[in-house]
Amino acid sequence: MKKLTILFDADDTVENLSDCWIAMLNERYGTSVTPEDVHGWDISLAFPTLTKEQIFGVLHDDELWRRITPIPGSVEVLQKLYDEGHQLYMVTASSYHTCKTKVERLLELFPFLDWEHIIFACNKQMVRGDVLIDDAPHNLVGGEYAKILFDRPHNRSFDHVAHDALRVNTWEEIDQVIHSYLL
Repeated sequence: MKKLTILFDADDTVENLSDCWIAMLNERYGTSVTPEDVHGWDISLAFPTLTKEQIFGVLHDDELWRRITPIPGSVEVLQKLYDEGHQLYMVTASSYHTCKTKVERLLELFPFLDWEHIIFACNKQMVRGDVLIDDAPHNLVGGEYAKILFDRPHNRSFDHVAHDALRVNTWEEIDQVIHSYLL
């Protein structure tokens, strides 16, 4: 079996950042936004009564990172791929204020990974791999890898076909794609 270098995003791809972020904003400010109300990359459009500081300030709260949990199937599929000998790299964009707390939590959730398997990059097209799994459309434009778009409410308007990306809804689908088409 061919061994792949598999790149995957963290937030909203292997863990549920947006769900927790939205829930914390609702708790703090009495709003009632759901993840389905976020139709694009700019979450602030779903919270018109809040300032950018209120919205993005939550990202600097350690409580947010303690709340995140794995997307169903992500731990199991990544563990399987790791056990099969594929090289796994979590490629994530993160503020330097949050990276320590975020990574500590991610390593708790994905104990088969370590710091050497985490790459911080805002321009993921600069990172080499065989496949990138991500929820952010801008990370799937360009890049020299097979592209898998993890479906989330905020990326549903992205024309994945025009950018040679495959849209998937579950980690089980990702496992099937990797084993059926990429190996």
